Amino acid sequence: MATATRKKPATKRGKKETANPDILIAGAGYVGLATAAAIAHAAPHLSIRIVDPAPEGVWKKDGRASAIAAAASRMLTELGCWDRLLEDAEPIREMVVTDSKTGDPTRPVFLTFDGEVQPGEAFAHMLPNAALNGALREKCAEAGVTISQGVAVSGFAEETPGAPLSVTLSDGEQVSARLLIAADGVKSALRGLAGIKTVHWDYGQVGIVATIAHERPHEGRAEEHFLPAGPFAILPLKGNRSSIVWTETKETAERLLAGDDFTFDFELEKRFGLKLGEIRVEGQKRAFPLGLTLARDYVKPRFALVGDAAHGIHPIAGQGLNLGFKDAAALAETVVEADRLGLDIGALDVLQRYERWRRFDTWQMGVTTDVLNRMFSNDFTPLRAVRDIGLGLVDRMPGMKNFFISQAAGLSGPSPRLLRGEPI
Repeated sequence: MATATRKKPATKRGKKETANPDILIAGAGYVGLATAAAIAHAAPHLSIRIVDPAPEGVWKKDGRASAIAAAASRMLTELGCWDRLLEDAEPIREMVVTDSKTGDPTRPVFLTFDGEVQPGEAFAHMLPNAALNGALREKCAEAGVTISQGVAVSGFAEETPGAPLSVTLSDGEQVSARLLIAADGVKSALRGLAGIKTVHWDYGQVGIVATIAHERPHEGRAEEHFLPAGPFAILPLKGNRSSIVWTETKETAERLLAGDDFTFDFELEKRFGLKLGEIRVEGQKRAFPLGLTLARDYVKPRFALVGDAAHGIHPIAGQGLNLGFKDAAALAETVVEADRLGLDIGALDVLQRYERWRRFDTWQMGVTTDVLNRMFSNDFTPLRAVRDIGLGLVDRMPGMKNFFISQAAGLSGPSPRLLRGEPI
């Protein structure tokens, strides 16, 4: 197959980019980078290239933060990334859950969780997105993975059954790949090009994300306040700073974001409270529509979905990124084991193992977050009474609390080796 003669971006470290990689990944977000790093770490002879439409360096301006579950931190440790992230990672030492109206003078705590899955290991850490992205990029560069920014996949086809995919890039370059991985987000263009249908509905909610500076230390305490419009989460960052994920109705969110800072800060203070002293928004506020998107299929011949391209869920449980890391670990294990057995890494029967592994788990989490959102994002008094009694009962059942912590940490059920801290 002919290839273009365009000059390709050079890498500072690692092996030289190949014109026709074994694996082409669309999307240089955390899941795409983690998938590449995991495969390259276990099978360095496989050539991998990542393409991403964003300009070079845009990821450094991402001021958001994410909750990294214990299982994901074990994977990052095995990949050699976690030590680079420790100075930026803030462990969640305690989690409290309340249920009240926005204007209530007090917020009774119905449920509390200790923050450790075992002594010295937090069930989750909060980590700036830019730090996580940077560490994964360093790992990819060391492993010889090429990252091409400002380039997207515009089309692909399996011209001959069993042959590599013919892939067209947005700059006109033609490449072939034994496996194309779509990590291009919840609105995945590649998912549509592959003809994969989705189940989708809009919640009529918007998630507002911001970093909040405050006077007093948070002591590693995370809070989730269930309010009539949706959950308001406060998550600890390094120093006297916290990340908020504020769910509002679409109409209210649009009004808050379009209004002046005084109005926004006033509404923020009503929800955040003054227990940590004076508060102020640090950096840029971001907002994104909330909905549920579940792909009906995860794979096609020589094609696989990972991360939000396969499943977009409500942030009420903080599991979106961690589901993506599970995808990365499971797909990497599937590909590496097939390669070691001399199998075709892009064959449909090989990729279907990954699909069987991940589809039930993600559909289960999607349904769970959907039910939780519908149950808690309302002000129906009888339902509030029932859910508050339920939260109170769970708080008095150590075994149940340990189960939920294990779920949140990503340590329940069968997991890929990387999520257990083991090499592939």
